[in-house]
Amino acid sequence: MGRPARDDNRWLWDAAKVIVLAVAIVVAVLLLWQLSGVLLLVFGAILVATLLRAAAAPIERFTPLSRRWAVIIAALLIGAVVVGFLVMLGDRILAQAQLLIENLPSIVAAAEDRLGIEGLGEWLDRQRFAVLTNGQWVINVAGFSTSAFSVAAQVLVVVAGGIYFALAPQDNVEGLVMLVPESQQALARDTLVTVGSALRLWLLGQLVAMAMVGTLVTAGLWLLGVQGALVLGLIAGLFDFVPLVGPVAAAVPAVVVGLADSPATALWVAGLYFVVQQIETIVITPLVQQYSVELPPILTLFAIFAFGTLLGPLGVLVATPLAVVGLVVVKKLWMREVLREDVEVPGEEG
Repeated sequence: MGRPARDDNRWLWDAAKVIVLAVAIVVAVLLLWQLSGVLLLVFGAILVATLLRAAAAPIERFTPLSRRWAVIIAALLIGAVVVGFLVMLGDRILAQAQLLIENLPSIVAAAEDRLGIEGLGEWLDRQRFAVLTNGQWVINVAGFSTSAFSVAAQVLVVVAGGIYFALAPQDNVEGLVMLVPESQQALARDTLVTVGSALRLWLLGQLVAMAMVGTLVTAGLWLLGVQGALVLGLIAGLFDFVPLVGPVAAAVPAVVVGLADSPATALWVAGLYFVVQQIETIVITPLVQQYSVELPPILTLFAIFAFGTLLGPLGVLVATPLAVVGLVVVKKLWMREVLREDVEVPGEEG
């Protein structure tokens, strides 16, 4: 007679545990959503650390320097390259950018006239006033408005965090491993190391592709005599960090500038961007992917739209590396460990 009562109590206890677990999951999701901006900064710091570790690896391998000193020297070398680039080309880039901004009304007016449309200049003015508040650039990320000063502070946080992560990668990995049960710590440690390796391979490959695309576009626009070739080439290289969407977005201002000169120039500019993208697809990408991580284009596209919708512009920026992380985790922990399928996991051979 007492067994049914015990069964009822057990059912109530199981139901209570399910409810508590569901509430905990909802609270965790809401907390993560509220902290999405901070988490993006942390992931940005991880990308910086990945780049520093990749640059420090040959220094550590071929010199007697310790890991910490190799990272410090790598950071100084990267900083020197950036400063050198700015010293050599900064004035020309700034001059061309200022010239493009000064000529923007006439460029837009010429584009409106040649395309037979109206209101493009007014739309650009509305966009300018939408992002310009009290003389400060304002960026909207995940629903939060951020001033230029805040953006600069966040960049410093990302760089400082990246240096810290790069100086003590093993300590950070072990700290995360301690959050999982002891029986799964070896698998968690191996997964984190594989994710780091995959991110390093993808990032290095992407940087090589960006440099080549920027160089080709700059040279092509210069040969075509397009105004602001250096600035537009720099935009093409930077926007190439976001696959599929970035190259298309980078081509729009160049085509508009070309259209201000003549429809023929605009067609030549569009053809140049098309040819460069074909070179990247047929030549650069296969060469880079021999030593990098290959992502299915459909996965990349959906990741860009998904993270862009959820997290705004920064979500678009980090969508592809987040997709790399997701691909590694799904293949290693789900397909291999749960489904027992024999699949290649990006980053394991790296």
